[in-house]
Amino acid sequence: MPYRYLLFDADDTLFDFEKAQSNALERSFLDLTGHYEVHYLKVYDEINLALWQAFERGEISQSELKDRRFVQFLARLELSLEPADFNQIYLQRLSEGQFLLEGALELIQDLSTGYTLLLITNGLKEVQRPRFSTSPLMPYFEGLIVSDEIGVAKPHPAIFDAAFSLLGQPAKSEVLMIGDSLSSDIQGGINYGIDTCWFNPTKKANTAHFSPTYEVSSLADISRLV
Repeated sequence: MPYRYLLFDADDTLFDFEKAQSNALERSFLDLTGHYEVHYLKVYDEINLALWQAFERGEISQSELKDRRFVQFLARLELSLEPADFNQIYLQRLSEGQFLLEGALELIQDLSTGYTLLLITNGLKEVQRPRFSTSPLMPYFEGLIVSDEIGVAKPHPAIFDAAFSLLGQPAKSEVLMIGDSLSSDIQGGINYGIDTCWFNPTKKANTAHFSPTYEVSSLADISRLV
């Protein structure tokens, strides 16, 4: 295949964000109150996902997302904690969550010998930079693009502009976007005119009005594909 550059999404593609988020939420409650209940995560997931989807659609800013989610979350749980305090400690705990998906390190080590790799993530800089900077994956990447630093998130073309600028403006035919999200990774890549690979380990049905160039269900499939 003609690719020379591979753009990788980070969370839920290479990094186990579900584990990092669950760990951070529990530790935040234990730090602040000494008490945690398992159902808190489900409530937080619902609120956080809805806000991130609104951000990807351009309906709210990333700072609004950060401000609103714990106001809504703590109100839903009817807890009298201060949202700003909770947000601060949660972001600190989340920034420590470097859990990798199984096979991620081996995949990146393998691909780094034949491709230039770039990590491109929707997230907050105070979380993503610390999480990734000391990860064993980062020595194999040319760099890291964080939506919070660009001002927009995937699927917005500006974040792909930043990626292409960092890579020295390669031909679009030489670049493949790999990620787990149809709405951000795949839609963004298609809109930008580059090929895409949907990482779909749970084999979800594609209900979108567009299709990725490729679809894989394991990280090992990516290595075999390219």
